[in-house]
Amino acid sequence: MAFSRVCKLDPPSRGIFRKPAVMLCSLLTSLFLLHCLTDRCSTTTMPTPVTSSGRVVGFFSAAAGSPHDVRSPRRKRLVGRVVLAPDIRFRSPPPLDLVSSSRRVSPRFLGKVSALGEGTKKLPQALIIGVKKGGTRALLEFLRVHPDIRAVGAEPHFFDRNYDNGLEWYRELMPKTLEGQITMEKTPSYFVTREAPARIAAMSRDTKLIVVVRDPVTRAISDYTQTLSKKPDIPSFESLTFKNRTTGLIDTSWSAIQIGIYAKHLDNWLQYFPMEQILFVSGERLISDLAGELGRVQDFLGLKRIITDKHFYFNQTKGFPCLKKAEGSSKPHCLGKTKGRTHPNIDPEVVQRLRDFYRPFNMKFYQMTGRFFGWDD
Repeated sequence: MAFSRVCKLDPPSRGIFRKPAVMLCSLLTSLFLLHCLTDRCSTTTMPTPVTSSGRVVGFFSAAAGSPHDVRSPRRKRLVGRVVLAPDIRFRSPPPLDLVSSSRRVSPRFLGKVSALGEGTKKLPQALIIGVKKGGTRALLEFLRVHPDIRAVGAEPHFFDRNYDNGLEWYRELMPKTLEGQITMEKTPSYFVTREAPARIAAMSRDTKLIVVVRDPVTRAISDYTQTLSKKPDIPSFESLTFKNRTTGLIDTSWSAIQIGIYAKHLDNWLQYFPMEQILFVSGERLISDLAGELGRVQDFLGLKRIITDKHFYFNQTKGFPCLKKAEGSSKPHCLGKTKGRTHPNIDPEVVQRLRDFYRPFNMKFYQMTGRFFGWDD
């Protein structure tokens, strides 16, 4: 009896399992309610796969208008956050229909794409039309620093020498540009070519025109200096200036003299373009106040003022500003040795005769442009 009392045990009470069962049921109920409160449950449909371009991108309810519909604003926001998380790496690009409206490509990246061959060739919207030995090359090189300006390096001479080749030939000379970028070219002889205004207007009357002007006496001497470097045996400046040295009659048929009669050439352009479409840049101020003149040009072209003093340094040897970094390069860049040549000594009496000759034309030019250039001080 003693042995049976020791070995016979009473069955466990049911109350031992009741408390854990209640706790488990309570936990499951809480999880289910939480699941429903977070919009994870649906009484109408089961989750179905959503595909894009033949690939499964997730599982959502197919009920139109529900929070799980991929078209709903909430779902788009959630998907956008997941797809565009910076620390996620895709084996293949994410679906375009999910990310196309979520991010914009930066203009800086677009510029690099253009350099790789994207964009289209367009006829120029702006032209530097003059004047020879006024500073047109310097202006173009400085403007090419701007990311929204694309320009032809060589002078096309389309509207004076190559017009018979046609506009398509001209277009093919242009660099590729993206939307918002301006195509430019410079050919200084346009300003003194009688047919150029009509031809440019036939291409587009909205073309913006830029003219770099310089003291006509200094410009004439610079023009002669360039010719002298190529043809050392030409007559002296003094002999070319006058038809008759004794009478002092100026030879206006000599191109070096004729180009400086700016008012006469401007009359021709105003028959086809309003003054508001022509900007006159001071060649002297491109040296003394480069940032100021470039600011005026950028405003005229409708561009943000990006080119400032920080892009240049003054080269004491050459006597004019140079780029700290040229377009497409990390090295400083100055204009070539053909720019900034030393002028020959000219008889002061001849220089004064030329100043007297140009004075009335200069005064008329100041009135026409509304700007005083100070060449007669």
